[in-house]
Amino acid sequence: MKAASDSLPADLAGAHAMILAERAARVEAEAVAARAQAVVSDSDALITHLKLEIEKLRRQLYGGRSERKVRLLNQLELRLEDLEAAASEDEAAAEKAAAKTEAVRSFQRRRPSRKPFPEHLPRERVAIAAPESCPCCGSARLSKLGEDVTETLEVIPRQWKVIQTVRERFSCRDCETITQPPAPFHVTPRGFAGPNLLAMILFEKFGQHQPLNRRSERYRREGIELSVSTLADQVGACTAALKPLHALIEAHVLEAQRLHGDDTTVPTLAKGKTRKGHIWTYVRDDRPFGGRAPPAALYYASRDRRQEHRCAVRYRTRDQRTQRRTAPNGA
Repeated sequence: MKAASDSLPADLAGAHAMILAERAARVEAEAVAARAQAVVSDSDALITHLKLEIEKLRRQLYGGRSERKVRLLNQLELRLEDLEAAASEDEAAAEKAAAKTEAVRSFQRRRPSRKPFPEHLPRERVAIAAPESCPCCGSARLSKLGEDVTETLEVIPRQWKVIQTVRERFSCRDCETITQPPAPFHVTPRGFAGPNLLAMILFEKFGQHQPLNRRSERYRREGIELSVSTLADQVGACTAALKPLHALIEAHVLEAQRLHGDDTTVPTLAKGKTRKGHIWTYVRDDRPFGGRAPPAALYYASRDRRQEHRCAVRYRTRDQRTQRRTAPNGA
């Protein structure tokens, strides 16, 4: 205790200097710890990224032997997402801590070079006003040497609107006949949604695999009340409206001389559990064989392995092959 008391300063100035030194040492230690944490987080993210790349290459070379590999890839992608976010957060904390002291340099992660923004995106030019006089001597004789352009990617938030189509009624003063233009066309019967809204609902459900209840909640947060039943009714109506297009794609794919098929399992919702569903894919691509027909893909979905659609596919392809064999030359 006597040695500890002897190390303390006896005057106020010495105590103040000691407090400042202790504070600087603490700030430096915090900066060193923040930098070390940023290095560890960056290493963890890099290791997970390399593991994910290795698993993807193995799957590409040897193929998926089991569904466990698919789940492993999904877990690695989710873990990489969390690690990348944590590494960026630790990097910002280390940079903030290093700014308080000159003894520790900040840590910067190695990032891949960013690709330039697509050329088809519209550019909005914002020019900063040039100085009217020299900030050094105050002279107004300034000549332009060039300019530096900084590009910032921005997005316009989604906006909802209601289109009012006005149909005026007129009455003939001679024969008293009332005339009025026809009502605007809607894709779905008794529809109220425009084509862009219907395309967005279908893409989010089938392309983004987002259930309708989540879409309904998100629309509600944006101030639009669209119930799940209403969205489901629009999806069903659009499915019926797109059946002729599906029939054309089906006929184009199945008339190919070379047809590639694949069966992929996907989890589907059931009552109180998840059931293993199947996606049946048929692809037509004659480009490697010198064909000029456009490539196309045909999909069927089923909740089990009954393969009810395969009978129709088999009969259709068999009939088309028979027609090609029996067709006269030059037909």
